Amino acid sequence: MQISSFSIEDTLSNLQIETLNEMQQASLEANKTSNEVVLLADTGSGKTLAYLLPVTQLLQRNSRVCQALIIVPSRELALQIEQVFKKMGTGFKITCCYGGHLRETEENNLKQAPALIVGTPGRLADHIRRGNIITTHIETLVLDEFDKSLEQGFEEEMSFVISSLPGLKKRILTSATEAVEIPAFVGLTNAIAINFLKGEPSAALDVQMVRSDDSDKSDTLFKLICALGNRSTIVFCNQREFVEQVSAYLKDKGIVNVFYHGAMEQQERDSALCKFRNGSSNVLVTTDLAARGLDIPNIRYIVHYQLPNTRESFTHRNGRTARMEASGTAILILAPHEYLPEYITPAPTPIDLPPTAIVPQKPVWTTLFIAAGKKDKVNKVDIVGFLTNRGQLKKEDIGLIEVKDFFSFVAVRKSRASHTLQLIKTERIKNKKVKIDVAK
Repeated sequence: MQISSFSIEDTLSNLQIETLNEMQQASLEANKTSNEVVLLADTGSGKTLAYLLPVTQLLQRNSRVCQALIIVPSRELALQIEQVFKKMGTGFKITCCYGGHLRETEENNLKQAPALIVGTPGRLADHIRRGNIITTHIETLVLDEFDKSLEQGFEEEMSFVISSLPGLKKRILTSATEAVEIPAFVGLTNAIAINFLKGEPSAALDVQMVRSDDSDKSDTLFKLICALGNRSTIVFCNQREFVEQVSAYLKDKGIVNVFYHGAMEQQERDSALCKFRNGSSNVLVTTDLAARGLDIPNIRYIVHYQLPNTRESFTHRNGRTARMEASGTAILILAPHEYLPEYITPAPTPIDLPPTAIVPQKPVWTTLFIAAGKKDKVNKVDIVGFLTNRGQLKKEDIGLIEVKDFFSFVAVRKSRASHTLQLIKTERIKNKKVKIDVAK
């Protein structure tokens, strides 16, 4: 078999990256000499590329079998890895497997074995049991954010998947947390650990706190968001029910926001994240599910509406901002009966809110839902052409477009949305009549 003619230089060019960072270079070197690598690095530091490069170097170009498997704790992380791998332009096929959408879609994608599969433990185990994934030739395994998978109770499924890989030669584990014991079923015997965890908050992160006069902190949160203006803000809660309550309260007070948690259907989750990414909403209310694995650039503020339960949770939440070279601010809201957790040092800077709350300007974008996607042979160019020709929009009236398997989201200037919807309601995309409406 011919070994992969894979070029790191070409990949970096495709990703528009000039050079690898120190952690990524260290990962490449460690993976040359060891078949067991544990990579510890902070959220947002580039871990995905740090393991995808050595994994791709091992893939054989003319092999028609699945050769590598990546197990992740969430569908969003799986999709993000798939996106990065496709942007790398390696020429190898990747398939993404996760719950919350049709298994048949994945079964069709698996009929011609991809070189690389990325997925969540439960869905991967299901495919293996059904014989949809032939595991005989899988030699490379990555457990990305393995600590999160264990925390979420995937131990049994992970153990089953790993025990189903008879030809396994190489294991790479990643985590943004050091203090997690690696289970015996992973099969590590003599692993090299690469530790790039900084252990302290980013120098670009400013940590502040505001006191609430009331044990119900909703009004303080409202006033805080008004004071922050229409900047990109994530509000973290500890439970799903609080997420929806807080979101509804802010909506009643005139704050445009979206919410996101693990009990939502996949399309609802996609819609919420897309609206936040494209600027249709500047506020995302969520659980710790959004603390890792989401690719949302340029988040300015993190608000801890409910205090994080652990140091790790605090670190991961804050890791959504002050990424790469950007600065960011984390703000804790403390009720009269609440004390600052002892692991938060140094003490955050106290801030006072203005006496008058002025609701920020509403976003200028709204999101349209189009009931057609990649599987309907619809791409971004098709959508832009459709909206400019049939919907009479100018290019500058169209924002971020995200095309999923069976549907798409597109940001359009809110002032033009209703007129455009009237124009296109009877029109066809790719000769097909599809539902188009404001995304729910």
